Amino acid sequence: MINDLVSVIITTKNEENNIEMCLKSVNCQSYKNIEIIVVDNQSADKTKEIAAKFTDLIYNKGPERSAQRNFGVSVSGGEYVIYIDADMILAPFVIESCVAEFKSDTLLVGLYIPEIILGRGLFCRTRRFERSFYNATPIDAVRFVKKDIFIKANGFDERFSAAEDWDFNRKVSNLGKLKLLGSYKVSSCEKKENEEENIFSKEIVNFLISNGINSKDLYNKYNNVIFHNETSITLSKYFSKKSYYMKGFDIYINKWGKNDIIIKKQFGLLYRYLLVFIESSKWKKLLRHPLLTVYMYFLKGAVGFVYVKHKMFKIS
Repeated sequence: MINDLVSVIITTKNEENNIEMCLKSVNCQSYKNIEIIVVDNQSADKTKEIAAKFTDLIYNKGPERSAQRNFGVSVSGGEYVIYIDADMILAPFVIESCVAEFKSDTLLVGLYIPEIILGRGLFCRTRRFERSFYNATPIDAVRFVKKDIFIKANGFDERFSAAEDWDFNRKVSNLGKLKLLGSYKVSSCEKKENEEENIFSKEIVNFLISNGINSKDLYNKYNNVIFHNETSITLSKYFSKKSYYMKGFDIYINKWGKNDIIIKKQFGLLYRYLLVFIESSKWKKLLRHPLLTVYMYFLKGAVGFVYVKHKMFKIS
């Protein structure tokens, strides 16, 4: 395999509690030809100071993630780009596997990467359960693309403060084939679980296990995923975050039209509350986890109420 350069774009704003683990996970990648680009939005904490331990490519840009990501790609030198947030942790085979997928499929333009929500409490376990239904659906978005595809798609729409990833995903999908990254190991860098020098660092392993991940899963089904560290998000913070994003949905809906088939799936009751959970035999998971299913629908009902309230106040 030709080791093309991969640019990892990380957007930050006051992320001193998350950025180090994120950057360590990038350094642990089995694929080594990587450049790390941190695009910070005027952090008032030690985010940039911590990031400087891992990369010299640190920039200031705002006002939102869309502009930060576009700027990161504009200064990147990679053949490929992957964009992640500071509270994300990459499993060690992610980038190597992504490059391998592109090398084996010339029609491929973008890759979805499975996302695993971290946390031990019922709230985090429910969020992890819910997120597992969304991989490679209209509720998901690609994270790994060739740089020339990013440019052809005109990157992220900087008008958006929400749904910018859905919008980007749609533009990329118009240029070719999208695919979900498979759950497999790249043989050149495999290590057994009991080997002392496993590619997972002990610090990352301990962190993941302490936040709800089974150690055996790290070397089997979770070798090519993104772990999303939402352990500090409480129920109130969750609703506050959802409320903030709802304010930006209208621009996205107006761009594509409220009668657009994908818009109807992303915002309609039928798909968001039923079909996405039962398509492709996923309904079996609901039956295996009745408690998580009930709590998931409670959360989704509450979020739906907040969205309806937002629309009503907007109309009034």
